[in-house]
Amino acid sequence: TFGRDARQQLIDDVRSGLTRPRKSLRPRWFYDDRGSSLFDAITQLPEYYLTRTEDAILRSVAAEVVAATRPETIVELGAGSAEKTRVLIQAGMRDRLSCFVPFDVSETTLQQTARRLASEFRSLAVYAVVGSFGEHLDRLPRHGRQLVVFLGSTIGNFEDQEMVDFLGSVRRLLQPGDAFLLGVDLVKDESLLMAAYNDAQGVTAEFNLNVLQVLNKELGAGFRLDAFDHVAVFNREQSRMEMYLRARERQRVAIPGAGLTVDFESGELLMTEICAKFSRQSIEHRLGASGLFVARWYTDPREWFAVCLCFSHSEPTDLSSS
Repeated sequence: TFGRDARQQLIDDVRSGLTRPRKSLRPRWFYDDRGSSLFDAITQLPEYYLTRTEDAILRSVAAEVVAATRPETIVELGAGSAEKTRVLIQAGMRDRLSCFVPFDVSETTLQQTARRLASEFRSLAVYAVVGSFGEHLDRLPRHGRQLVVFLGSTIGNFEDQEMVDFLGSVRRLLQPGDAFLLGVDLVKDESLLMAAYNDAQGVTAEFNLNVLQVLNKELGAGFRLDAFDHVAVFNREQSRMEMYLRARERQRVAIPGAGLTVDFESGELLMTEICAKFSRQSIEHRLGASGLFVARWYTDPREWFAVCLCFSHSEPTDLSSS
């Protein structure tokens, strides 16, 4: 169950997103406890190349990233289970890392993550922070020089203005000596993208439909999950995957907790997520506009995914000696 702040944000999002001509919901509402578990299952699917490709990159460059940044604290935005970050924590603790700050919207997932890491890394202080990217980054504690980490190409879930706002917030978190490590999914063959978001086992469909269950649970809504289909398409013009729920029939759905009744036409689409795919040029342009520059660019042999190490423009960083 979401806390009071998150519940009000959910109500506001439902009221604004489901009353506009092209209905939409923010992807953050996927991630109740069940949604978080389903997403972890997605990352293990054979079609879903993103997690294992990023993980292989991180394993190969973790020591180099730590040597270049020497963090006392790693802050992970959208941490989830923090599986991806473990290799960075291990490398950091061989240097001067003493603190890990996982930040996520799901309190239960964060509690489990914090307990597991605290028991595994006995000398590591773990401070879990519950919140959303748009409102709560100012809640993050500061314990010395920090490496802020945002992995999984979650940056691709933002619309353009949201991305600018988010990267600006990250830029404001960085003090001299701090760094930002960003994972981005790269443009690739459309068939690979379609398979990754339409897996044969139907886990992605279950994950997508779960957002309706969240509205049922949190706001007393009357959505029938069998009245909607999962749809994923590639938008070539905007270089992004888009996920929708498509109404199978004309229907009216009451959402008492938001004081709404919503009508759906047969075949009407409800957008639930965008997943932008980047080139090096497109992500460097967005980072640069927010006062960040890419100091190191790491990718896999097929160039399916990239991890970029960034600093703020206000800090002339010489990495040639590390």
